Amino acid sequence: MTALISGHTRIIPHIGVPTESFRAPMIYNPWFEECGADVVVVPMGCEAEDFAAFLPLVARLRNFAGALITMPHKVPVVDLLDEASPTVRACGACNAVRRDASGRLVGDMFDGEGFVRGMERKGRAAAGASALVVGAGGVGSAIAASLARAGVARLGLFDTDRARVEALADRIRQHFPGCEIETGSKDPAGWDIVVNATPLGMDAGDPLPVEVERIAPATFVGEVVMKVEQTPFLAAAAARGCATQVGTDMLFEMIPAYLEFFGLPVATPETLRRLARIRY
Repeated sequence: MTALISGHTRIIPHIGVPTESFRAPMIYNPWFEECGADVVVVPMGCEAEDFAAFLPLVARLRNFAGALITMPHKVPVVDLLDEASPTVRACGACNAVRRDASGRLVGDMFDGEGFVRGMERKGRAAAGASALVVGAGGVGSAIAASLARAGVARLGLFDTDRARVEALADRIRQHFPGCEIETGSKDPAGWDIVVNATPLGMDAGDPLPVEVERIAPATFVGEVVMKVEQTPFLAAAAARGCATQVGTDMLFEMIPAYLEFFGLPVATPETLRRLARIRY
């Protein structure tokens, strides 16, 4: 946290439910304290039915510095924006909102960029690879779009909502015509990269998102769930010999882009990791 919250402090609402899974405040706030920025990230547990009314009002606060948007609001928030980035238009989801000088709400999306940067920092290139993304909600859509932009040759998309996954596939085909898209199967066999972009793993007893025994040991396996560091899915993949990426890795890689978007002092992922005070 900042050393002292005062009447001068600007707030970044972190909006979503459940807030118990949020890790971003434990990364942003130590950085703001370190660099002397009078800003604080505050978790706000806004229910889905209240979000459309809540966001425009909270964004009118005089000390609003921007908002972090997470589940289940990343897709619905797009309809509330006055201006959306090309990434938002491609994936149909948004996780960062700021107010411009004229009061308009401007949105961008950094989930996918964070995932790809983290993966490539671990030595796994996206260019020319094949990737399966299970879950076509806000974060899954962003990761799929960023993998396509990074040059994957073949992209598999699966979601229990068939209409949603087909709409995502159509948008990615439009923006990245060189990427081969497959839909309708979550069989992880034969993919170089497999990503769980569903909420499965947030609660004890959740089923695994795919049949882990069909994942090859050479496959890179990524996770978006942040409620725990090592989900049962990642543990099972690691036991097969797979290289893995935990959900919080995506955060450390995307936060510098967020900070720039909000016009705040920018930190490197390494600095953020050093200062972070994450607890589960």
